[in-house]
Amino acid sequence: MAVDNGLEVEVKFLLKDLTAVRERIIHAGARLTKPRVHERNVRFDTADNALLARWELLRLREDTAVTLTFKRPSAADATSEAKVREETEVHVDDARSMALILEHLGFQPQQMYEKYRETFHLDGVDLVLDELPYGTFLELEGGEEKIRSMAARLNLDWGQRILANYLGIMALLQEHANLPFRDVSFANFENSSVSAWDIFPLLSRQITEEVRDHDAK
Repeated sequence: MAVDNGLEVEVKFLLKDLTAVRERIIHAGARLTKPRVHERNVRFDTADNALLARWELLRLREDTAVTLTFKRPSAADATSEAKVREETEVHVDDARSMALILEHLGFQPQQMYEKYRETFHLDGVDLVLDELPYGTFLELEGGEEKIRSMAARLNLDWGQRILANYLGIMALLQEHANLPFRDVSFANFENSSVSAWDIFPLLSRQITEEVRDHDAK
């Protein structure tokens, strides 16, 4: 979700019990805005990952629609306790055609990640429950003060917020567990016990330059 000034402001929390947190969200009065849906995301970049080197993201997402998104760092990120990115996105009719256009422009699919996502909204905040192959998460998106207040309202420890994105988390898992694959797919993790909890001490502290180097939500 991008707010009116074109900035996306968010934090994540790694969840031990998604069902319990979902019940808290509903009990707080949140409105379901998007039922649980499967997402397939593909990060596009040049052969030498020039976008990644600039902490930029070009992503094609398929769920109930097809969305092309471009993100880049925001100056506001340096002074924020959340993750702040400039975001521009557009809905397109056909994922395959859009992918071909990107490839003709010099971009190639570099990494895929999938998840199940359910979205709620309450008091100016999007509350997003994400189920990835390596763990479950709650994303809070909105103005910084609002998401901090929402975290407290849900009894979430602000000090354990995560600013890394899902591909950044995957990069740390690859290094930690010497994973032989890059794509974050349920098939790849089917016979693996690797979890984001294995690297939680890295994830729960303020984002580091190492994590930023893998910035592609």
